[in-house]
Amino acid sequence: MTATAQAIVDTLEELGVEYVFGYPGGRVIELLDHIPESDVELVRPRDEREASVMAETYGRLTGNPGVVTGQGPWIGSLGMMGQMEARLSSSPMVALTEASERGEYSTLAPYQQARGDYGGFSLPKILDGVTKEWWFPRTPAETLRSVQLAFKHATAGRPGPTAVILDGDAVTEDVPEDQLPTTWETTAQTRNWNAAPTEEDVAAAVEALEAAERPVIVAGNGVHAAHAYDELEAVAEAYDCVVTTSYLGKSTYPETEARAAGVIGSFGHEGANRVVSEADTILVVGCRMNPMDTNWQAPEFIRPDEQTIVHADIDTRNAGWTYPADVGLIGDAAESLSALAEASEAENAWATDRASEAREWFHTAECDDDSAPIKPQRAVKEIEAVVDENTIVTADSGNNRFWLLYYLQTPAIRTYFGSGGVGGMGWAIPAGVSAALTTDRDVISVAGDGGFAMTMNSVETAVEYGVAPTFVILNDTSLGMVRQMQHDEDDIAGVEFHDTDFLKVAEAFGAEGIRVTDPDELAGALEAGKAADVPHVVDVRIDREEDMAETLSSSFYDSVGGLHE
Repeated sequence: MTATAQAIVDTLEELGVEYVFGYPGGRVIELLDHIPESDVELVRPRDEREASVMAETYGRLTGNPGVVTGQGPWIGSLGMMGQMEARLSSSPMVALTEASERGEYSTLAPYQQARGDYGGFSLPKILDGVTKEWWFPRTPAETLRSVQLAFKHATAGRPGPTAVILDGDAVTEDVPEDQLPTTWETTAQTRNWNAAPTEEDVAAAVEALEAAERPVIVAGNGVHAAHAYDELEAVAEAYDCVVTTSYLGKSTYPETEARAAGVIGSFGHEGANRVVSEADTILVVGCRMNPMDTNWQAPEFIRPDEQTIVHADIDTRNAGWTYPADVGLIGDAAESLSALAEASEAENAWATDRASEAREWFHTAECDDDSAPIKPQRAVKEIEAVVDENTIVTADSGNNRFWLLYYLQTPAIRTYFGSGGVGGMGWAIPAGVSAALTTDRDVISVAGDGGFAMTMNSVETAVEYGVAPTFVILNDTSLGMVRQMQHDEDDIAGVEFHDTDFLKVAEAFGAEGIRVTDPDELAGALEAGKAADVPHVVDVRIDREEDMAETLSSSFYDSVGGLHE
């Protein structure tokens, strides 16, 4: 006979799970008791929030479900950050948690009770608001099937988070040898198949693209999710398209390529936005076209009555959701793009000429500014100088994200990932640790001082697990994005921060810290951090008067309704 907890760990091994990110507590201790004898490594950060972001990042980078585990009340609260990001960023993820019930006492609302009975709170209801699917098995056999199904559903269709809530006896009892219904072999039960568009829809899309004089691609996060980078490049070449991306699609296509025009949207590149507005045919791939991506649906940006829209997405609900589509390609992004690439070949001088003009928006005079405090544009250009095809940049929420979006020109695919699903502050730091731990690439994590302070305990996690990301703080001692929304000084409460000595924080965690106030010293600090064997925290003092929204606004935005109405 095999204990259910042991059987769950065996299931993780059969599925090739490399890491479980979690924190011991409650009934998951039953699982963690078997981890040391397995091939699965437990990564134990300082809290469940950090663990959930690390799991989400693993899922986003690999396409395999990242596993987070911990006690129910905290997976359902602190650990929700990564799960919400996973849901909106389409990252496969599995939460293995528990209800903290105590057998016959569960109906009496014991300490930390989370089954949803009277007197406690309902973890199932909490998870139901975020996850794709959740299970609350009550027997050993049901528990094993639920774990299998959680992995299957995490990657089925549009990827996302799933959860299994472990119940007391269902974890501690043995798995019966003869059971009905049968628990099938794990890899067979968790298998999925890629969907592909119909031949008729592919033919219609090919006809539209071949007839186009000004074809433009909008590549979204679905290209990342499907790892459809080669297929995207092939379609861009076959139809000679300009390639733009959404924010979450940044680095699906190298922004240094001849056809690349940059990021669209209300905080994107004016050149990219103008290219989309000039297109006669738009191929949208793996992008829901949310309000920020579409300049709040400004009438002059995308015009379905004048432009042909081909929308490729794994979920038919997303295709034509925001704008009516002329053709829908429903299926995995790699399948859809591969079918398009095989069907045609075109030439279009407009694409490379127009994209070249659009890329000029990656560089302004401020990028070369030698003044102090350091211009954020200059800081980003110094970061860009140390980013190569073997480097991953993780970007936080707030002003820092938009400085990076606008001025960091990605040199290769998979070099930039940002908090843009739910867009929570504090994401970039544990995400960077996860990327450093689970890949063989250099990592630069960028955050503002607000976001860094939220999850700076991740620096210690990096030290403990022997990885060395470079943590860059674009520091204006404030919640810069909110502060810059003020009409008058101090008319929004809570935007100023105490000037924390992040160098001492870094040193206390076992990392190295350096403060940079001279722009000419930043390159050396970044190069030293990237080459080091221990994490480096680079505290960059930026010009807090450099207004991000005002800098990124343009005559184009004004013509389509403006950013600041």
